[in-house]
Amino acid sequence: EARRVREGFGATLGAPVLLVSDTNVGPLYAEDVVDALEEQGFRVITHTIEAGEPSKSLDTVSTLIDLALDFGLGRRDLIVALGGGVVGDIAGFTAAILHRGIALILVPTTLLAQVDSAVGGKTGVNHAKGKNLVGAFWQPDSVVASHAVLATLPERERRCGLAEAIKHGFIADTQLVDRFERSGEAFARLDRDPTMELVEDCCRIKAAIVAADERESGRRAVLNFGHTLGHAYERLLGYGELTHGEAVSLGMIHAAHVSERLGHASPGLAERVRDVLAAAGLPVDTQDPKLPNIDALVEAARSDKKADGDTVRFVVLEEVGRSLIRGLTWDELSDALAA
Repeated sequence: EARRVREGFGATLGAPVLLVSDTNVGPLYAEDVVDALEEQGFRVITHTIEAGEPSKSLDTVSTLIDLALDFGLGRRDLIVALGGGVVGDIAGFTAAILHRGIALILVPTTLLAQVDSAVGGKTGVNHAKGKNLVGAFWQPDSVVASHAVLATLPERERRCGLAEAIKHGFIADTQLVDRFERSGEAFARLDRDPTMELVEDCCRIKAAIVAADERESGRRAVLNFGHTLGHAYERLLGYGELTHGEAVSLGMIHAAHVSERLGHASPGLAERVRDVLAAAGLPVDTQDPKLPNIDALVEAARSDKKADGDTVRFVVLEEVGRSLIRGLTWDELSDALAA
């Protein structure tokens, strides 16, 4: 892949590359990536950020820009992101704004990043007022997904990726949900063949949606199924208390109930959504007393980037595999959640 990169970019000998990783992934895989790039004549500088959501800040991006400019990265040079979604978001946003945009290659090392965040071109950082409020659309020039790197994933991070994979099935692919119900244990173990098929299917689903609506002005918003309230959980509990996938799992439970209560889905849909998520080991108890209540969730969601004044574009299901975007007032959403 490093050779293909060099040939594709027509890189000259000694062309600079900024490799961004984190404290979890860097010690495991950064040396191999650096060696591969240097063998192709690239001159590599590596920056390792602290793993986790707190690193998704403008301060981190500012540090990367300073480092890139000091190292001599120009408009024809390259940033490589080695890590999960947080690394991809930070490195991608840096690539989007440095010299008004330079080349980006993503090497996602989590299941969540491979099935979701590495595809689509969304980059960004968090703000005190909400998740991913500062960012840009910037498509990577290449995404390299390897099954081997998934072997070191903690169990909780595996489930985090499964949540987004299941989401793709809920919104667009009944057969994918059926496979989760039949082969959930194989997915949970990350067995090679079913996992690579899962990554391929999720990339196919998401790429098709993104290609039709890159800037999320219309249909792409169905990818936010479960995210309106999922992001609210993350904001209220602090980024990292729940993984992104765990928060989205709870958000999907709420969204499935709203789908029924608004008459879009037949009774029983929410129960099936709950069963599929529970079988993957994801949280489904939205009544857990340790979690924020409905009023607090809705108030937090109002500051989300998907909110639009008095309304929100909320993703509901008509059935598993069929989704739609419904414009709701916050009072309508609160009533549906409280019913």
